[in-house]
Amino acid sequence: MNPDFLVVGAGVAGLRAAIELASAGRVLVVAKDSLRESSSEYAQGGIAAALNDDDEVSLHERDTIAAGDGLCDPAAVRTLVEEAPAAIGTLIGWGAEFDREGAKLLFAREGAHSRSRVLHAHGDSTGREIVRTLYRKASSLPNIEFRGFASMTGLIPGEDGGVAGVSILEESSGETVLINARAVLLATGGLGRVFKETTNPDVATGDGVALAYLAGAEIRDIEFVQFHPTALFVDGAPRFLLSEALRGEGAYLRNASGERFMDRYHPLGELAPRDAVSRSIVMEILRTASECVYLDLTHLDAAHIRERFPRIYETCLHFGIDLAAQPAPVHPAAHYSMGGVCAGLDGQTSLTRLFAAGEVASIGVHGANRLASNSLLEGVVFGARAGRTMREIQTESRPAPLPPPRFPLIEEAELRRIAWEKCGVLRDAEGLSGACERLAGLSFEAKLNPERRDFEIRAMHSVALLAARCALARRESRGAHYRLDFPQPEARFAKHSSLRSGQDVHFV
Repeated sequence: MNPDFLVVGAGVAGLRAAIELASAGRVLVVAKDSLRESSSEYAQGGIAAALNDDDEVSLHERDTIAAGDGLCDPAAVRTLVEEAPAAIGTLIGWGAEFDREGAKLLFAREGAHSRSRVLHAHGDSTGREIVRTLYRKASSLPNIEFRGFASMTGLIPGEDGGVAGVSILEESSGETVLINARAVLLATGGLGRVFKETTNPDVATGDGVALAYLAGAEIRDIEFVQFHPTALFVDGAPRFLLSEALRGEGAYLRNASGERFMDRYHPLGELAPRDAVSRSIVMEILRTASECVYLDLTHLDAAHIRERFPRIYETCLHFGIDLAAQPAPVHPAAHYSMGGVCAGLDGQTSLTRLFAAGEVASIGVHGANRLASNSLLEGVVFGARAGRTMREIQTESRPAPLPPPRFPLIEEAELRRIAWEKCGVLRDAEGLSGACERLAGLSFEAKLNPERRDFEIRAMHSVALLAARCALARRESRGAHYRLDFPQPEARFAKHSSLRSGQDVHFV
């Protein structure tokens, strides 16, 4: 049976939207993996809101715009920060357990924030706690149904030119199922798995961006990928994120010789914005001909570190690093996409009946560089807004035929290596041109019984090529996008990159 509303993704944005939709009809939430496997689940840093006594919404707004380096949409930022306090209150009302000192909420200060306004849960498990809260709330509503291990493989076109539904691949049966709905929300999360080094879970292959692009939707600012500066760099270990809250607590960055080096690159040292810290680390690695740098907490109180960051501490210990006794080897890794499917404040994309919220969307709150701990907030605020708007859609579009899929002939390892080496932290025309030439020149083939991984590689290829094209066209450095050959920002590029299928990159 087809639902009234289809939500693709079971992270913060998708669950929050589903809760809003439940009063207006039947809601189906589909997830590519288990219902607990999303980027939201791994979010450590926290969720920001101007709730502290010495804070103001206007200061949160100012900090967000400053981090965005000239590309934030002021209306989107204002909506985010103004609705943040009520959004947090709603989560608490539904049972979210944020860290407290006695009865008072405990606020932390993170890089590029001018006030202590970041809430955490269980030290470093904020995303997990918010997902737990939202999933419990959504599960209590009879109109919401969940389906796991169902990969989105295409957006079904509607006869009116919009979107009529989604095709999904059921892993249990290997069959493709067509699901029609009054409205579809993309809440598919990020695209970090496009890159060789990433903090993202395996499911973050950019499916939402790629399939929206193939369906004709506008993609915006996809070249702006935030590389988290401190991912655990141990052979055989996943690139587990070591939160910048560690540096907020006083951790130092040291090179292979044990020297602190950040003051050479930025006046804020270890508390510089993420993009600056990532570039500094890569430059220091190149300067010293080493593989990584080190995050040093050994001068801090060991008991406090174990209590404040239990998940990080235990994970590092599992891989042989005792943070209380030895520095951890770290290296930048792809972490978050500021760009994505262009959407308005209500989540509406350029295609009728298709909405987007969370990391897959480009609503304008992050600009060229996301302020720390605004991502979970964005999912909560704009997931709710998208859900409220989707409720107003009363009729379906008649589905049109979905073109058969074709798949690029490239190995996953090579694809991820190209993205990392040519579209990574440091970029230039030669590398980006080479990436575009290689990725655009691939042959494609049909497959009789395509599997989930085939569709993921197709999505990763699309996203890598989109990012390379936009990064090549943006002949400047801004936010998380850094060109060695154009190291300064240019006023003529203080605009959003935009492209649709069959069109060249343009700036608006």
